[in-house]
Amino acid sequence: MRNSRLALIPLAMLLASCGGGGGGSGAQPGTGSVVVAPPTSLRGQVIGSATVVPFTASAGVSANTVDAATLKTYIDNGTSLGLGFGTAVTGNPNCGITTYTLKYHTIDSAGADTQAATAIFVPSGANPVCQGARPVMLYAHGTSVQKSTDMSNLAATEPLLIAALFAAQGYIVVAPNYVGYAGSTAGYHPYLDAAQQSADMIDALRAARSVFGSINTSASSRLMVSGYSQGGFVAMATQRTMQTQLASEFAVTAAAPLSGSYALSLFGDTIFGGAPSVGSAGFLPMLINAGQRAGAALYTSTSDIYEPKYATGIDTLLPGTQSLGDLVQAGKLPNDVLFDTASLPQTSGYASAFGPDHLVKTSYRDAYLADLKANPCNASSTTPLSCAPTQPLRKWLVKNDLRTYTPNVPMFLCGGDADPLVPYANTTYTEAYFRAQKVASLNLTVLNVDDNALLGPYRTTRMEFAAAKSLLRSVVQNQTGSTTAADQAVRDAYHAGLVAPFCLRETRNFFDAAPSR
Repeated sequence: MRNSRLALIPLAMLLASCGGGGGGSGAQPGTGSVVVAPPTSLRGQVIGSATVVPFTASAGVSANTVDAATLKTYIDNGTSLGLGFGTAVTGNPNCGITTYTLKYHTIDSAGADTQAATAIFVPSGANPVCQGARPVMLYAHGTSVQKSTDMSNLAATEPLLIAALFAAQGYIVVAPNYVGYAGSTAGYHPYLDAAQQSADMIDALRAARSVFGSINTSASSRLMVSGYSQGGFVAMATQRTMQTQLASEFAVTAAAPLSGSYALSLFGDTIFGGAPSVGSAGFLPMLINAGQRAGAALYTSTSDIYEPKYATGIDTLLPGTQSLGDLVQAGKLPNDVLFDTASLPQTSGYASAFGPDHLVKTSYRDAYLADLKANPCNASSTTPLSCAPTQPLRKWLVKNDLRTYTPNVPMFLCGGDADPLVPYANTTYTEAYFRAQKVASLNLTVLNVDDNALLGPYRTTRMEFAAAKSLLRSVVQNQTGSTTAADQAVRDAYHAGLVAPFCLRETRNFFDAAPSR
């Protein structure tokens, strides 16, 4: 059971899966779901003060600030740390980094006051890029099932990658943990709830801005928004809210949502239509729980959706204290099997998602599919959400689908078209929607790092990505003598270990080149 399919998904890469412009054209149902008013009494206010998080480079050796040379050594020891990157990908650090953690007031799914925490990475050093007023990047992290997830922990893969790529190159990074994770008192996480998650991000930035002076840093007017996987969705939702509702408070310079489930209704319809993504048995309960907490009335009882073996307690299971592998071993989740063996339809290549020990009741899937047939969405690129589903989960997915506006800032979308966790269709369909609005000012760049075309932009990155895949496949092939094992290793590492570093590196280049507003 330790080798379960769910256990193979590192926390930083477990899906997620699952936007603003001057009133870009193409507003559709769902735009009104994001209501993030400026702070009135508590929102965005600091709880306590910013606290330094010491950096531990080795046993017994820690410091409040890690210098550039030490950080380089730490990053390049990535093999022992289990990282899929080094300074060959991130670049050599120019700056030292001081990490802070900060608690702040935000809202929960019902709009009530709650607290959360954010990391703040502050660059320092003699290099000019580390001094003076620095650009700020607001970063949204990927899905985790561990409630202890803390972006101020540089011993974890995703925080270190972001620190190395951005803070070590002179960016002030504000990286919220989200409600439900470290520093939060909430007992759940509002997973892919666009309204709450964008509010959380915005309140973290408000709080961080208020303490910059006390932590000896200064922000320039350049504000970037990015995120990966779940964070890609959250980043686009956040930029949408800043553009459509808070333009007088936030002037975003550029945005880079990466490998996210922006086309959430399409994503859900694809899963229930017979092509479940890897990790679906882990993230689907989180998504459903978030909708239920937000008042979407997705079920009367968890037994409406889940098989009896898994129904009890599943609404409080994730995020928690156990890994997905441990949850499978404890019998609290199936081994990424979503539907019954006999449940139809089934898309070729997705047989492992169907089996006798499955999560979702066939009767629930059938009701979802009946509504999909009666009320199809995604009929056109211009108006993909011109539909009126009646099934509660489909209604929630449409409400949180981000294809409701057109960005008025430079936007960079990046992913890989063989992604088994967050299908690349999320990127292609969202790009198609943006372009179909025919807004003359649209400034959109899209990169598929797995495009092996010999010519065109980003050729070097695409070649390096192909080389990284080939190297991983070769290493595993030599170790195991199995082509199947080698292919599986690439699949397991694809989303977070392979695509993420290259997309994030190109994001930094995109941000560096973005004109100030």
